Formats: sequence, C-alpha cells, structure tokens
Amino acid sequence: MAVRLGILLVYLLITLIIGLIFRKKAMTNRVEFFLAGRKLSKTLLFFTLAATNFSAFTIFGLSGAGYRIGYAFYPVMGFGTGFMALSFYLIGSKVLILSKKRNYITPSDYIADRYNSPLLKKLFSLIMLLFTLPYIAIQTVASGKSLHSLIGLPYLTGAMLISGFIILYVVLGGMRSIAWTDLIQGLMLVLFTLASFLIISGKLGGFTAVHREISSKYPSLLSRPGLDGSMTIGVWISYLVLWFFADPMFPQLFQRFMAARDEKTLNASIVFYPIITTFLFFLTVSIGVMGRLVFPDLPASQSDTIFPLLLQKYTGVFLSTLLLTGSIAALMSTMDSQLLTLTSIVTVDFMKSKKPGVFWEKLTIVVIGILGFLLAVKPPQTILGFINKTTFNGLSVLAPTVIGGLYWKRANRYAAIASILTGQVLVVCFYCGWLRVTGMLPVIPILLATIAVFIIVSLSTHADGENLEIVFPIDRRFLKWGPIFLVLFLLGIDFWAWNRTPLLVAGLPLWIWYYITLGILLSLAFRLFLSGFSSKKPGET
Repeated sequence: MAVRLGILLVYLLITLIIGLIFRKKAMTNRVEFFLAGRKLSKTLLFFTLAATNFSAFTIFGLSGAGYRIGYAFYPVMGFGTGFMALSFYLIGSKVLILSKKRNYITPSDYIADRYNSPLLKKLFSLIMLLFTLPYIAIQTVASGKSLHSLIGLPYLTGAMLISGFIILYVVLGGMRSIAWTDLIQGLMLVLFTLASFLIISGKLGGFTAVHREISSKYPSLLSRPGLDGSMTIGVWISYLVLWFFADPMFPQLFQRFMAARDEKTLNASIVFYPIITTFLFFLTVSIGVMGRLVFPDLPASQSDTIFPLLLQKYTGVFLSTLLLTGSIAALMSTMDSQLLTLTSIVTVDFMKSKKPGVFWEKLTIVVIGILGFLLAVKPPQTILGFINKTTFNGLSVLAPTVIGGLYWKRANRYAAIASILTGQVLVVCFYCGWLRVTGMLPVIPILLATIAVFIIVSLSTHADGENLEIVFPIDRRFLKWGPIFLVLFLLGIDFWAWNRTPLLVAGLPLWIWYYITLGILLSLAFRLFLSGFSSKKPGET
C-alpha cells in the first residue's frame, strides 16, 4: 500500500506545483482567474476541452457499460460525442466572438446580454449549478471507489484526498493551472488507457483470440442491441440527441469557448475531437467487454470497477498504480473545471463583490468542493444511470434558449423562461417515475416539449429591450454543408446491423470497423467545412 500511495502522491504533488507556477498571474483579476486571459492556444484548448469532457465516466462508466451491455454502447460515445463537436461551431464559435467583444465571463452573461432579463439570467445559472453539482459528486465517487479497489484506502478517505488536491491547485492557479494539468492529464489518460488495453488483451491471449472466446461465450457482447438488449435504435438515437444538446450546455465546456484565443483555435479542436473520441472510447468499452471473461458475475453496482479490478489482477503493484493514475487524471480533469466554472457562476452571477483580487472566488471553490464531497457520501449504483437521470437531461433543456437566442430574432425572454421551466418540470417527472416512455430515453419528449414551448411562446409574444444586434445570420456555407452532416448523422444509425449475427474481422464485428471509419470521415468533413472559414459577425448578411 505504501508504494501505491507514494506513486499517487507524487502525481498529485505535480498538479499542485502547476497551480503554484500560475498562482501570481491567476490572482490578477477574474478574466485571468476564470478564462486564462482569453488566450488559450490550440493545443491547450483541445486538451482542456477533451480532458474536461472525458470524466470518470470515460474510464469507469464506459468500461462498466462495456461489461454490462457490450460493444453496442461504443458507437453511442465514439461517433455520438464526435458528432457533437459540430455544436462547438454552432454555439461555441458564436459565444467566442461575443465574449471577446462584450466581456462575458460566465455562460449566463450571454443570456443576460441577449434577452435583457435578470430573472432569466438567474434561472439559467441556477439550472447549471443544480445539475452540475451531481457530476462533481460522480468524480468524487469514482476517486473513492478506484483508490479503495487498488490501494485499499477507505472510500471516503480516497474521495477526500483527491478532492482536496483538486481544490488546492484550482484555488492556486485558476484556469491556467487547469489547462496545463488538463494537457498532462489528457496525455496520461490516452497513453495509460492504451497501455492498459494492450496489457489486458495480451494477458488474455491476444486481442483476436480473446474476442473469439467472447464470441463463443457471450455473443451478445458483440451484437446490436447488446447483452442486455438495452441499445435499441430508439435509445441509440436518443443518446445522439442527448449528447448534441446537453454537452455544450455543460458550463465548464461553455466557458472554454470564451477562453479560446480565436476561432481558428476552436476550429482545430472541432476537427480533432472525433478522432480522439473514436479512439479512446473504443479502448475503454473494449476493456469492459474483455473483463466479462475474467469477472463474469459482477453485480451492476460493481461493474464500474471492472477497470481497476483488471489492472489489479494483471499488473504488479507499481505498474497497476501508475496506470490507474490515468483514470484518476480523467476524473480530476473534469472536476477541476466544474469547480472553477461553478465558482464563476456563483461569484459573478449571484455575488456583487467588487473588491480587487479573487479571495471570495477561492473561498467559493472550497465550499463547492465540500458540497460535491457530501453528495458522494452515498454513491449511486452506476455512473451512467445516475448522470443520465440528472445532469444530461437537466442541462439539455437550456439548449433551445441558447441556440434560439444566437440565430432567431423572434426568440424572447418569455419563451426562454417558459421553455426552461417546462423542461425542468418534465425532468423531475421522469426522474421520479411519474412519467415514463418506452423505446427511447426521456430526453426526446423533454426536448420536443421544450422546443415546442420555446417556438410557440416566441411567436405569440413580444419582448421590448432585447439585444437583437447580437443575433447571428445563418452562414450560407453551413447551409450547403448541412445536408452532408445530415447524411453522416443518418449513416451513424446503422439499422441494418441490428439483430444480426455480426461478421468478425480481426476479432471485431464489421460494424465496429464501420464506426471507426465513420469517425475518421467525420473529422475530415469538419476539416473541409472549416477550411479557410470564419463565422459571420452579428448583423452581417
């Protein structure tokens, strides 16, 4: 235990040193502390966007889903979240332009500027706070479980250790320390996950051989709709919709749009995002699938621990601990960003302190970190089920207000408030089991109702004093490329592969190779679309 704890502490101390390096600059003002002076480079922005979105869910949740469901869950993440990067252009590039011109710091600064409604701003911020706190708790849960499985630390002790170090380096260095730790943590996540994948598959006799055995013993792990039959076409499409509308509404992602140096910087992240999701998510799901052979009878509540269990079985003390730091990096790179962004929302949107420096901001980081820890005292059964019922559904409701405000002059504050309240009532109803839907995720009826209310109220009401000068025209170039992206989206719904015996190529079903190819084509399409292209400014035609 001492060796393992020592390796972990060395890694945690490195993150603390990074925070110390940027301490002086971070203390200058809120723009430096929360947005790194709006000067993140291509490399830093890409890794901080990716690492921020690749949370404990990426390692523990996805490997757990691979264990319970099989490869049927891979396209949901590999292609689904890769396609979601299109929203970085539709929303992110516009928010980037406006934030530089109009000095936004928090996501709701845009909402207040566009709709001229203090009430809507507070409501928007409150929703982001309420539905991001559970996600912070998930990172804390994952840290406690992983350190317990590998090092033997009590669950709450491990959760407290990781949370404490995250709070420290965020307090010290703000966004700059987060961006640089995200670069390190992102590289660790990819390289250590790849190493774990190679070791585990090698110990099981080689990738092709182990998948032949899986095909013999658990053929449903290689088929659609998966081992438990949960990944039906309706559910699969629901996930695509969920990622597209919910992910850019994560406040930590939304705020990173404002921290980019320029549009070209953000465009580079859009292009490379499908590549990393196609590659990384295959590794984590595959590890879970292979784990079914080694630990065939894990209950659902323990399936999210399959990754550390495999490392513990097939690697020595030093190597298993070193590789596990990649998974710790995944959860830390999300939790630190969430702490900082929620702090900006609390201090900028709800506190009116005008004192120089960032003392109250740092104190708020500590308070939010403690709240996240308290929520993790009684962990949920699985990561996937918990965040689907809470964070993703709750945040997706905000998307019509943002997208409508960016592109539609008829959109107004009354429609935004009505749609958000309608959506949140439905989220609560589905969460409590008062409403149910079959064949799809609740996000579909929730979003349909939210969008309908937004459109109807916008068309039937008029609000004076709204800022229509910051509404963007639809780019003609995007109108030309729209059908191409639609075709790629439809190709992602490979209905012909469902309920058929898969053809294995090099151990994998042919439909998995299809999705790997589709992810590469998606990246190429983004590259061609964004080549030499910049957004039209508000008011341009």
